[in-house]
Amino acid sequence: MDLLPLLRPQTVAVVGASDDPSKLGFHVIKSLTFWPYKGRIHPVNPKRASVMGIPAHKDLREVESQIDLAIIVVPNKAVEGVIAACLERHVRSIVLITAGFKESEGKEGALLQERLKGLVADRIPVVGPNTFGMVSYHQRLNASFTPEFSLASPGGAAIISQSGGISHLMGFLAMEQDIGLSYVVGLGNRLTVDFQHMLYHLAADEFTKVAGLYVEGIEEPKMLLKAIKDVSSKIPVVVMKAGKGELADKASLSHTGSLAGNQQNYRFGVLQSGGLVVDDVHSFLDLLKAYETLTPPKGNRVAILSGQAGPGIVALDSCVELGLHVKPFGWKTLSEIEEILPPMAIRSNPVDLGPLWYDEFALLKVVKKVLKDPEIDAVLFLMMFASANLNSIPVLLEGLLDERPQKPIFTCIMAPGQIWKKEIREGEEKGIFCNFPTPERAAKACAGMLLLERRRHRQTKNGRTSWT
Repeated sequence: MDLLPLLRPQTVAVVGASDDPSKLGFHVIKSLTFWPYKGRIHPVNPKRASVMGIPAHKDLREVESQIDLAIIVVPNKAVEGVIAACLERHVRSIVLITAGFKESEGKEGALLQERLKGLVADRIPVVGPNTFGMVSYHQRLNASFTPEFSLASPGGAAIISQSGGISHLMGFLAMEQDIGLSYVVGLGNRLTVDFQHMLYHLAADEFTKVAGLYVEGIEEPKMLLKAIKDVSSKIPVVVMKAGKGELADKASLSHTGSLAGNQQNYRFGVLQSGGLVVDDVHSFLDLLKAYETLTPPKGNRVAILSGQAGPGIVALDSCVELGLHVKPFGWKTLSEIEEILPPMAIRSNPVDLGPLWYDEFALLKVVKKVLKDPEIDAVLFLMMFASANLNSIPVLLEGLLDERPQKPIFTCIMAPGQIWKKEIREGEEKGIFCNFPTPERAAKACAGMLLLERRRHRQTKNGRTSWT
């Protein structure tokens, strides 16, 4: 299935476009013009000569140019006729926002969706019905009813979700955490476009570094598992699977018209196929952020460098629990650190950098010495702001930009207000480090990348981990 007309259209028609803010068609046009979208927009409304200043058409058949994407936001009983017109007009893809199909109670909605399925078959890709829409960030295309999705930065993380609400939650959290996005797609009831179709596209997509799937329930899980297996060597796949009990299963059925299925079977199947299942939104987004920013660690040997002893101890506990190996440094690295740090400091992993608050250049030297240690695969760097260490992060960033690290650095750099915000953003944008709000989440992101890389490349897993 060719998804390029869907994700990179040159011409978009909005059937049900409106000037009325109480109509979803108004918010779709607002979304398209928010950036604005650089392609051609054709509102379709039989009662309007223009919509939001854009000339409108009374019927889809009046649009003379080739339509790559039709966004449909009309009452569900009118959808069948609109899709028939799309097929007659040789529209190349559809986003069907309208709800009231398989997810609704009673048989009428399910029967209507079956008729649509029979009408479309596999002729063109259709996202939806019952979807918020989708956003293609590098195309500057917001084909949804939420203009504010356009506020996120373009990047390498794709979020493919069965739930519009979860799409909004993850999209807005991604904005807060400065995670760059390539796509956010709400599959809804998955008339023709399903998770596997998106995965095959993303694996070949020039913008996407990692794919994140939010799954509630699917009818043919084997197709998803096959797709994960087929693409896992090309792109990491992170899955959040909802619906862990009978009540959640029923909620999933009423939400997207699909049963959630057995949680443990999904978890095992995804892991065996080369993907990774996580249990919560933070773990999901942390892994997407890590892959969007860093090169994965090559092994589980971790160094902990902390500006204060307490966060270092918390990080050590997490590393041990997650199966990361925090061992004392070898003689060469230890002797080099001992030349920089006074005897009162803890110097043999974790390293207490507290005595270097007033000597940020010495702190930078310690970080560089540890990064060059061949027995270390990744670094956890932790620094909580105190007035005396104000210059530590600017000097660290400048020094690492001059001599870029070849190993991933997972950080927990925390300060009030705007202090260090500029440095954190620049460090992440340039792939120097990836920052997390707690030491535990930094450690868990490191462990998650390591486990996922082992599954992707079918390596034997050593050590314990809470991810399995």
